[in-house]
Amino acid sequence: MSTQVVIEAPGEHRLTSHDPRQPGPGEALVAVHAVGICGSDREVYQGNRPEGYVRYPLTPGHEWSGTVEAVGAGIPETLVGRKVVGEGFRNCQVCDRCHAGETTLCSSGYEETGFTQPGAMAATLTLPARLLHVLPDDADLTAAALLEPAACIAAAAIKANALPGERVAVVGTGTLGMFAVQFLKAGSPAELLVVGTRPDRAELSKAFGATDFRTRDQQLPDDFDVVIETAGSASAAGTAASLLRRGGRLVLTGIPAPGADGLDPTALVVRQLEVSTVFGAPPDAWAHTVRVFGAGLLDPLPLVTHELPLDEFEEAIELVGSGDPKVGKVLLRP
Repeated sequence: MSTQVVIEAPGEHRLTSHDPRQPGPGEALVAVHAVGICGSDREVYQGNRPEGYVRYPLTPGHEWSGTVEAVGAGIPETLVGRKVVGEGFRNCQVCDRCHAGETTLCSSGYEETGFTQPGAMAATLTLPARLLHVLPDDADLTAAALLEPAACIAAAAIKANALPGERVAVVGTGTLGMFAVQFLKAGSPAELLVVGTRPDRAELSKAFGATDFRTRDQQLPDDFDVVIETAGSASAAGTAASLLRRGGRLVLTGIPAPGADGLDPTALVVRQLEVSTVFGAPPDAWAHTVRVFGAGLLDPLPLVTHELPLDEFEEAIELVGSGDPKVGKVLLRP
């Protein structure tokens, strides 16, 4: 019997039987290989996610990989059997933002797999086939389960537009930070600095391509061209901005809790800093991520430290929030 996780309400979940929903017109049925857990899944379970960005009861799971089992009318049968990942945002495709390619800003309102629509913590997932991105036949599906957070960082890398030979930096050493290092390294920077709070991440940062690693209590430079912030802590945005030269480019991806330190608007103006933000990943970022992954320039596997069966969902959530430096990315295997 196949199963699924259902969060009935904050702090309340159960494992139930799962009946695959056959795909309707324009849809695909995917057998889930692995599903990642991130801080937003923990927010859903604890009830901390902002109003309007979750709908209970819910099967969570927005980071996933799998294989197409069936397709509905209007979808080529050649998709069956292919390894895939999929976008989470259920955009309308007809508003002005969608037509501009900014699907994460869809004017029809927020709908996302694993938050307001059924997610991948189940044996199968049925979703619009237009959201799928096909992987190479030899792709490692365990590694591919991390391509959703990688796509969010790809969106940041595209906005940062770091040129070969520029001096670049990453603030944050979690999953997003380590992906940012890999994307920036692929652009041949002159220097690649990582700033974090965990000295134990120095070795991994350098393995992914960083040329220097510093903790925030060390002396930091102030003349970098590009900084991508991934930490989401109260002071992360300020730290990231302080690393930049005048006219530098900053991309913020972390979402801090209320009360975080803001950026000084006077400093932004007189230093002429260019500040961008990222929330989710639009199609071009997903396509870029799949290309980079297929080319072997993105290596998610070293970030995975735990793989658990679906019925150990609660243990997995506790691991993610434990603060244990030995816990990296946690995957569930339906």
